[in-house]
Amino acid sequence: MAGRVGRSPQAAAEKRRLILDAAVRVFARQGFHTCRVSDIADEAGVAYGLVYHYFRSKDEVLDTLFLERWNVMLDAIREVDTQDITARRKLEAIAGFIVDSYRHDPDLMKVIIVEVTRAANSFGQTHLAKITEAYNLIGAVVEKAQVAGEFRSDISPQFAAMAFYGAIEQVLTGWIFDSLPQSAGGFDEAKRLIVETICSGLDR
Repeated sequence: MAGRVGRSPQAAAEKRRLILDAAVRVFARQGFHTCRVSDIADEAGVAYGLVYHYFRSKDEVLDTLFLERWNVMLDAIREVDTQDITARRKLEAIAGFIVDSYRHDPDLMKVIIVEVTRAANSFGQTHLAKITEAYNLIGAVVEKAQVAGEFRSDISPQFAAMAFYGAIEQVLTGWIFDSLPQSAGGFDEAKRLIVETICSGLDR
């Protein structure tokens, strides 16, 4: 089996992606801890053993899903911070990216939030350094705005970053558990309110 997969890198990449996409659906539907590797294989329509050809364990599948999406977000934050715009506009862009990520792939964002970033005693602890990297990048946006006089300086940039990201994650959690209504207008309104709430506390 490994030999057949190895003959075509493109086919191997497509099969690996098929398994990852199936895992998102299974994790979102059943929860990471209650599903089995065989559930992922069944969802993907592949043999049970093929999952183990690409991933050593169910944990590695979740790790891969998280790191793929989280690294995309980190890159997006870095790119936004290079732009010659105000800090408020930067925070609007970051909030917009995260909210739109949920809008376009709610199952994946559900898995990341429920199974990783809020899982303090398991995957959240494992990926704490990577999660903290996002806070640090957002905190750098705030700190530069404080130095420039755009934001007040008596609030810790790290605290402001955690409050900002925490507000976004809490809204996403509300959508995940259907305690907040979901609509195109609601997504856009959420972006606006998150930034307005945080920046109103930071504005000079």
